[in-house]
Order: sequence, then structure tokens, then C-alpha cells
Amino acid sequence: MPARVLVVDDERVVTEVVERYLQREGYEVSLASDGAEALRLAQEWAPDLVVLDLMLPTIDGLEVCRQLRRDSPTPIIMLTARGEETDRVVGLELGADDYIVKPFSPRELVARVKTVLRRTSA
Repeated sequence: MPARVLVVDDERVVTEVVERYLQREGYEVSLASDGAEALRLAQEWAPDLVVLDLMLPTIDGLEVCRQLRRDSPTPIIMLTARGEETDRVVGLELGADDYIVKPFSPRELVARVKTVLRRTSA
């Protein structure tokens, strides 16, 4: 059964590129464009991993991360334009398993998804 990855970003181009690369590697992908939709999908769909932007409409990515962490151990990879050290540290301290700064390499993101899933499923 393929691993399920929830991709949360309000930039359609980003979600489409990430979806295409993950599907090519055999992952089942679901997309959300805002924080509220992400939390709903995470509850209903039970992803194995979440790729999460920080700057989202309705509920920002940091709050989404807090709520996901409160409810489950699902791994989270932050994918965001906010690349300052403070942003990275806060994201990791809130429970993100990895942090990638935009612009990013889709191949590197897929490699990190594989690594986090391998590490968390062991």
C-alpha cells in the first residue's frame, strides 16, 4: 500500500509540482490550499506524512503544525519561503521533522520524504 502524503501550500504551482514528483515515486497524494482544509484532511484521510507551508490562509502553518502534533505523531516536513534561522528553529521546535526553504528541488524534497518515512516507520 503506497504511503499517503498530504501537501499543504496555497501556491497552486508548488502543489502541482510536488504532487507530480511524489506520484511518480508511487505515493498517494492529497492537496490542501489553506490551514483549515489541511487539518480537516489530516483527520479524515490520515496521511503518513505532511508537507506543510508556513504562510497559509485561514490558519497559518505553525498553528497547523501545533494542532497536528497535539493529535498525532504524523511526520511533518516544512516547505516554506521563510528561511531565516529563527523560522527554521521555531518550525523544528514545534515538531517539524525536516525544514526545506523555497525555492527548492523537487527531487530533494522526494528524497527527504523517503528519508523521513523510512526513519519514522522503523
